[in-house]
Amino acid sequence: MKVEETILPGVLVLSPKIFRDNRGAFLETWNQRAMEEAGLPARWVQDNFSISKKNVLRGIHYQLIQPQGKLVRVAYGAVLDVAVDLRRSSVTFGKHVAVELTGENGRMLWIPEGFGHAFLVLSDEAGFAYKVTDYYSSAGERTIRWNDAEVGIAWPVGAADVIVSEKDGKGATLREAEVFP
Repeated sequence: MKVEETILPGVLVLSPKIFRDNRGAFLETWNQRAMEEAGLPARWVQDNFSISKKNVLRGIHYQLIQPQGKLVRVAYGAVLDVAVDLRRSSVTFGKHVAVELTGENGRMLWIPEGFGHAFLVLSDEAGFAYKVTDYYSSAGERTIRWNDAEVGIAWPVGAADVIVSEKDGKGATLREAEVFP
């Protein structure tokens, strides 16, 4: 497995070896030893899977109570996946990294606690899978507006075409959001 650091300390792009032949392809989506060598946690409490159609944007989500580290990947389709540093004491506070994850490239993104997460579906449909380090806490959930100018994510879709939930559309700006210390 190839491990690449991003501009955000602790956020990693993981590229597994993909074995292809005339039948299709095989890759490991989880290997405890390889993940521990990459510095990822060994304990996961939940696996999640969502299916979304083109131009669906989910996020920017995070939890202040029971914060979650996330290992995200795309089973099929393509997404632009984004991590945003929400640790006020960090030198990269408010900065983000965006990575295209596809079923074809098999890449995964490790997003530690203290970061917000969002993704935009680029294909007609995408199956999005992720492991989390803690359970969901509705009391701890927070959302930053997907198009907050201060975060400055260059989403490859116009506001008229993006599909967001009502909750995500009403997210806080980075300035007004309750974030990590």
